[in-house]
Amino acid sequence: MLKDFTKGFVKENPVFVLALGLCPALGVTSKVVNALGMGAGVIFVLLGSNIFVSVLKNFIPEKVRIPAYIVIIASFVTIVEMVMEAFVPALFESLGVFVPLIVVNCVILGRAEAFANKNSVKSSILDALGMGIGFTFALLIIAFIREVLGSGTISLIPIGTWDGIVSIPGLSKSPARVFSLAAGALLVMGYLKALFNWAELKKAGAKK
Repeated sequence: MLKDFTKGFVKENPVFVLALGLCPALGVTSKVVNALGMGAGVIFVLLGSNIFVSVLKNFIPEKVRIPAYIVIIASFVTIVEMVMEAFVPALFESLGVFVPLIVVNCVILGRAEAFANKNSVKSSILDALGMGIGFTFALLIIAFIREVLGSGTISLIPIGTWDGIVSIPGLSKSPARVFSLAAGALLVMGYLKALFNWAELKKAGAKK
């Protein structure tokens, strides 16, 4: 049970190891708050879809298995869209098309097909939470590096009169703008994936 929960953090991290969900990982990580919002949405959809797929796996005909999974996922994505638009409209607008695109996020459909379809509800819940937290962790790392270096700020959730923006002295006036662009996203993603690969190779070498 513990392995089902923790594998998504590092060993099978959706972004850095399995290379899934790369579109939102590169598209919404220009700000930390965007990464938080996308991560929360993915965790909710992943949790709901895994539970429903695990419960209904014996009732869904084999020929319509994938379409049925997509309908289940799309239902939870619709809930996420409505809640975001109602309660955090600024975040909803900032994430834009990436919110409805959660429907085709490979992480969610992949876990439904590879895990929830073959395991119990309890295991599927732990898998969803682990993979969702691992995905959010990856987004936050990429977003933190990109925003700090590219804008000299850290964008958090606004509270009261505070706008949620933390300025980094020395960087806010002369940031490396390339990190806030698409090229910067690819650069950060590449270095972080290389770091994860190096850690895995080092760990494998230590076992030998």
